[in-house]
Amino acid sequence: MQYTYKIMLHKEPEGGYTVLVPALPGCITYGENVDEAIAMAKDAIDIYVEELQSRGEQIPDDSNTLEYSLNLVRA
Repeated sequence: MQYTYKIMLHKEPEGGYTVLVPALPGCITYGENVDEAIAMAKDAIDIYVEELQSRGEQIPDDSNTLEYSLNLVRA
């Protein structure tokens, strides 16, 4: 089965990126650069989904989620 997940990469002040997977609460990882962060996210998602499957729980995903970035400018 195929699942779709949006990931959020946050650049850390000390370097590297923290990755959050909003559809999977608590699914957080880190990478030294963007490519490593994405690879780590794939691994974390795979482990998370595998655990949900082993417990017979529903597997959420973002296939029906729209994404939009909103910029707010304040004076």
